[in-house]
Amino acid sequence: MKRSATVLLTALAPVSWGTTYAVTTELLPADRPLFTGLMRALPAGLVLLALARVLPRGAWWGKAAVLGALNIGAFFPLLFLSAYRLPGGMAAVVGSVGPLIVVGLSAGLLGQRPTARSVVTGIVAAFGVSLVVLKAAGALDPVGVLAAFASAASMSTGTVLTKRWGRPEGVGPLALTAWQLTAGGLLIAPLAFLVEGAPPALDGRAVGGYLYLALANTAVAYWLWFRGIGRLTATQVTFLGPLSPLTAAVVGWAALGQALTPVQMAGMAVAFGATVVGQFRPRTPTRSFIFAKRNARKDSMDVTGAALRR
Repeated sequence: MKRSATVLLTALAPVSWGTTYAVTTELLPADRPLFTGLMRALPAGLVLLALARVLPRGAWWGKAAVLGALNIGAFFPLLFLSAYRLPGGMAAVVGSVGPLIVVGLSAGLLGQRPTARSVVTGIVAAFGVSLVVLKAAGALDPVGVLAAFASAASMSTGTVLTKRWGRPEGVGPLALTAWQLTAGGLLIAPLAFLVEGAPPALDGRAVGGYLYLALANTAVAYWLWFRGIGRLTATQVTFLGPLSPLTAAVVGWAALGQALTPVQMAGMAVAFGATVVGQFRPRTPTRSFIFAKRNARKDSMDVTGAALRR
């Protein structure tokens, strides 16, 4: 499949995540963020696990638990905590530093040298998102800010480690997604019951909302996301993240009657432009690419030498 098609399919994940706010506020019980995170992750993971019919083996039990904690189990509660404690849009602004975190982690874990373009693009993307989502002032809660940054760091670290570890031989992205969602859901479950108590009563609207979040918004979206990580660079994938708050703004305008100001529309253009620029491949070769070239050259010399000795 062409790289552009892979980018577009991967982009559907943050676009889907951008609908979460509208679905949560319009269809689901209020003030149950942990239960919502649980209902997103665990049912989706179990469904994908039944489809994949593959369990982790050996070291992958531990790796799947780590990735599930970073990408799901820690990310969901921290994200909801920041959204509840910070004034309008601030959680998204703090979370938009994710691409910069990935750029830094990729240097150490993947051997991808940071470029000035990737750093500047990350800053521009965060600035564009701030124009779109930042509302009137309010007191900044330190716990909320810390939770927002921790959620971005958790997801960014999970993205880079997913790229570094890859997948076991013969295992596809469906199984890898199932492992992480199941592990993350099992991590959230006791926290949800301890903090929020028994599950709330659900009406038809809530059941429909949870089905959408579990299947389309989580099972399919995370499968596309982890599939994209396997085919694109970690930096390319994370620069698709700003599409989530941009989608949330569009859904709020189209479905909830929320107005879009000229400043917000300018911010959308800036953030979307940064997302597009973030898909360009860096010209600087990565360390792993250099090692691969050295090994290929060495293999070629070995073959040539063997031929001459015959």
